[in-house]
Amino acid sequence: MLILDEPTLGLDVRSRHHMWEHIRSLCVEGMTVLLATNYMDEADRLCDRLTIVDHGRQVAGGTPAELKAALGASSLDEVFLQHTGHALREEEIA
Repeated sequence: MLILDEPTLGLDVRSRHHMWEHIRSLCVEGMTVLLATNYMDEADRLCDRLTIVDHGRQVAGGTPAELKAALGASSLDEVFLQHTGHALREEEIA
C-alpha cells in the first residue's frame, strides 16, 4: 500500500501528468494507492473509489461515476460542493 498526500501540489502541468502516469502504473501492477487530494479532476481520473470528507467527516463515498450520477452532476467539483453545502453563487462561477 502506498499513501500519497497531495502528490501533485505545486507541480507544473508536465510533471503532474508524469505523476498521474506513475500512479496509474502502480495500480496496474496491483498496488493499492490511497490518495488524498483537493483536485477533483485528479480524483476523477485516478480513483476507482473515493470518499469526500468535510470537516473531518465522511459526507459521500462511491465511484466517481456513482457520485456524479446520484446528483445529476457533470463533475466531482459539483458533487463536492453539493455534499459539503458550499455551493458556488452564480457570480462566482462566471
